[in-house]
Amino acid sequence: MSFTVQPAGPARPSRCQLFGPGSRPALFPKMASSAADVVSIDLEDSVAPADKPAAREAAIEAINGIDWGTKALSVRINGLDTEWWHQDVTQLIERTNGRLDLIMIPKAGNGKDVYAVDAVVSAAEAASRKTKRIGLEVIIETAAGAQNVDEIAAASPRLQSMSFGVADYAASMGMTVTGIGGTQDDYYMLSNAEPRTATPVDPWHYPITRMVAACRQHGILPLDGPFGDFSDPEGFLAQARRSATLGCVGKWAIHPNQIALANEVFTPPAEKVERARRILAAMEAAEASGQGAAVLDGKLIDIASCRQARVIVSMAELIEAAG
Repeated sequence: MSFTVQPAGPARPSRCQLFGPGSRPALFPKMASSAADVVSIDLEDSVAPADKPAAREAAIEAINGIDWGTKALSVRINGLDTEWWHQDVTQLIERTNGRLDLIMIPKAGNGKDVYAVDAVVSAAEAASRKTKRIGLEVIIETAAGAQNVDEIAAASPRLQSMSFGVADYAASMGMTVTGIGGTQDDYYMLSNAEPRTATPVDPWHYPITRMVAACRQHGILPLDGPFGDFSDPEGFLAQARRSATLGCVGKWAIHPNQIALANEVFTPPAEKVERARRILAAMEAAEASGQGAAVLDGKLIDIASCRQARVIVSMAELIEAAG
């Protein structure tokens, strides 16, 4: 183990992050009453340029006027290359009542992008005498963001989570795909034996793995982004399970019917939680007797087994505490 211990991420469940356009305020009460752990009002891609100011106003009104319960409440601001982002930040902080938890930065390309938003957030908090410290989220959705993911993850102590935005990433990389996430038909391997069967390969494996490693190093929650075909639950589940296996703690939902799917994948099954607790108990007993390992159900367990078990138990406890 390194002398530098990696920090734990924020202690909140993020199994599903539900998005809704800021230009459709009728959706906000439904988002607030949903089973998503995090809700995000979007001022960026889902809002037409002419509707940006009105969407910002709707977001401010909703933050102040809707009961969001125990959910983490986030707003995705416009990109830093636009005319809107600065007022998005200052007005969201100065004109809201303290319920806003997070500001999401789209298309983060380097650490300076995060620093710029952090500086404006800090100034707006000071100007409005706010005592609550707003957290930041970023989306990795460009070639630059993927290359600079370590720098981005280390850019601000406000940073709480990082998501992989597959559609813009694919465009930035010049990939010849049109589907948002999931299996891509032309990305496959052929077996050598006849008949030569095709095996689909995950084209998003590398950037998600890199993102998760950067997040874990710096104590940030890693999330998988959108799956575009909300009429394909099997495809969503397959992508979510791959992301969970790689270490993501949750996934976006762009439609209400994806919420239960994300919660299903990122909620540890009861039998897995029970076994994890048994592992911890067995190791505690072994250590009490001076042993560095133990046998449980005919299998060797050790300190590494405990680390894996603690991840599962901690997540289960967070979900239970959030209700």
